[in-house]
Amino acid sequence: MVELGEKEFLDRREVVESLLAERENCLVVSGLGSPTYDVHAAGDRDENFYLWGGMGGASMIGLGLAIAQPQKTIIVITGDGEQLMGIGSLSTIGILKPKNLLIIVLDNEHFGETGMQKSHTFHAVDLARIASASGCPKSILVSDETSLVELLEIKKTLSCFTFAVIKVSQSTAPRSLPMVEGVKIQKRFRRSLGLK
Repeated sequence: MVELGEKEFLDRREVVESLLAERENCLVVSGLGSPTYDVHAAGDRDENFYLWGGMGGASMIGLGLAIAQPQKTIIVITGDGEQLMGIGSLSTIGILKPKNLLIIVLDNEHFGETGMQKSHTFHAVDLARIASASGCPKSILVSDETSLVELLEIKKTLSCFTFAVIKVSQSTAPRSLPMVEGVKIQKRFRRSLGLK
């Protein structure tokens, strides 16, 4: 837990490590920038799909995977800036409600990839409520260790489309840089699914 001013934030790298400590039968999509560094730092796997250059698309890639791979748990880990850019995706996902999709937004309330300007969530835009209003059956805010433990329990027995906003610190960890070539990422990911 990191305290900044009056707010307390969770350590993003520790949060992602906790979320991905147990990921049997899971496919992971990571959003542009810091979420990808966090996912890679938690362990590079063939089942990780690192998103480069497609800001705003992580949730929809997760939806596509959830539909195509209903026997797998799909975990999307993205940032507040990317989810804000792809805000309309929540309406589509909320209508389809894939039971095997968990979208996690690491919300540091800043645009980390463009200079740490305050994001809309800093100014009270509530992504969890937007997801709920878009039809998401389970939408939660994680702001402390207790609610993080609750999310970890939900992940273990995921039974409906779940959207979680996790308030994380603005502090940055050293970049853990995975492969960046889109074709190689895609081919490796497809091979992990037994596809050519």
